[in-house]
Amino acid sequence: MFVARSILLFVLAALFEIGGAWLVWQGVREHKGWAWIGAGVLALGVYGFVATLQPDAHFGRILAAYGGVFVAGSLAWGMVMDGFRPDRWDVTGALVCLVGVALIMYAPRGS
Repeated sequence: MFVARSILLFVLAALFEIGGAWLVWQGVREHKGWAWIGAGVLALGVYGFVATLQPDAHFGRILAAYGGVFVAGSLAWGMVMDGFRPDRWDVTGALVCLVGVALIMYAPRGS
């Protein structure tokens, strides 16, 4: 249950952070306007809240692990939303990051 909840929260956080950043990008770089930028800023705020719901209480650990989720999620978002096609090095790098996430978050710890 701990791992499933944690993974779900990482996915949810990724949707809000990457989606928020993408909305801001669209508003500024693609000239879609302030409504897109505002929606992006709100989504980024929700991301900050969702990250606090992780079962682990260590801020540094959560944010470090989330960095790996962000790398993989950003590539996936680009594929879905912008037609980006990652090459083998993108995919390999994302997999390495996800292995790092698993080690940081779910390795057995003596306590």
